[in-house]
Amino acid sequence: MSTASETPVLDTLAAMTVDSLERCGLAPDMLLMTRIAALAASDAPPISYAAHIDPALQAGLTAEQLQDVLVAIAPIVGTARVMTAAGNITAALGIAIAVAEAEIEAQG
Repeated sequence: MSTASETPVLDTLAAMTVDSLERCGLAPDMLLMTRIAALAASDAPPISYAAHIDPALQAGLTAEQLQDVLVAIAPIVGTARVMTAAGNITAALGIAIAVAEAEIEAQG
């Protein structure tokens, strides 16, 4: 099986995300909070959180709301997963900042 794309994995993930969004009736902020909770529960790496930073900001989510999500799920997923999620979110924010700075530098 060959593919015309040079990024078949990313293309598949993007298509899955679009399909999910089209089938979901949650408001954007609730959808993103749910996804953040799922990422924490599944012990996702920083790059998974990085994909949700811009949409979360566009949906108007605050750092306090993201913290509230972690507080809410802590009794279910456990301390270790919540602490790992907090660290991974911090790492994802660092990635986003570095990318933004590189884009600014490339433009200037």
